[in-house]
Amino acid sequence: MNGLVTRLKANARDYGIVFTAIALVIILSTTTTTFFTQQNLVNLFDQMVVVGILACAVTIAMIAGVIDLSMSAIAAVSAIIGATAMNAFGIGPGVVVAILVGVALGAFNGLAVTYGKVNAFIATLATGMMFRGFAVVITGGQIVAINNPAIADLSKRGPILNITWASWVLLLVVLITGIMLWRSVYGRTLYAVGGNPAAARISGISVGWAQTSAFMISGGLSAIAGVVLASRSVSAQPSMGTGLEFTAIAAAVIGGVSFAGGQGAIWRAILGVFLLQMIANGFNLLGLPTTFQQVVQGLLILVAVAVDQLIRRRKS
Repeated sequence: MNGLVTRLKANARDYGIVFTAIALVIILSTTTTTFFTQQNLVNLFDQMVVVGILACAVTIAMIAGVIDLSMSAIAAVSAIIGATAMNAFGIGPGVVVAILVGVALGAFNGLAVTYGKVNAFIATLATGMMFRGFAVVITGGQIVAINNPAIADLSKRGPILNITWASWVLLLVVLITGIMLWRSVYGRTLYAVGGNPAAARISGISVGWAQTSAFMISGGLSAIAGVVLASRSVSAQPSMGTGLEFTAIAAAVIGGVSFAGGQGAIWRAILGVFLLQMIANGFNLLGLPTTFQQVVQGLLILVAVAVDQLIRRRKS
């Protein structure tokens, strides 16, 4: 009996987010006539794309023991420079330029944190303001229109499963980052560095490089999110994506990615994004005041962080 109780507690701890998501799907499916329809589910998935990509980015950073608050600013700068490159050289080269800019800005964050010895929270908060200001400087506060309308095809639905190409980008990002963390030596290195940096350093791992590379991946993924955002309006501007990093962090935390580092998984963060989007979708379908939506989301984050801290105290 005690063993059964222990297993139930462990499952509730490890898969509570899964049970919550299933319960919410059942509730919304039985209380509305439009939730469990192909149209609504496709729209729901499409709305997850940008935050989902950022959630993958923040999950990698948090597992490595750092946090990146500059993701939306990197997305804006990368999209602006990428849009300019698209106008000059075409969409493909422009996307590559945007990703390279994101990786470079991520490397800047990594160097500031690992070699400059600045706390990641403070460093990326500051660089986020700096990157956003840089975006205003290079555009003069104006919108950068993309001359090639083909970029909008990214937000159109493809022939497979009737989901958008942007949704396929999210699935690809989830697949690559998930396998990287789950199966690769590099992924295990990030877990080791985030879980116990001192022990990782003693075992010969370069903690500074591991965390810097995590920032670089986070920057690259932020740039991809910026390109998706730009495809929706066929333009880029300095204010795009403002505040989305906090939604992504919230989704990761709700999914069980630990602020303390060394714990979490991509599928957990994506499930957190799904849960947040379902709550927003449910409020719309049920006609509930959106003010209470923020209350529910805030309560979820608070409970997730409290559970994480409780588990860590018991382990220690």
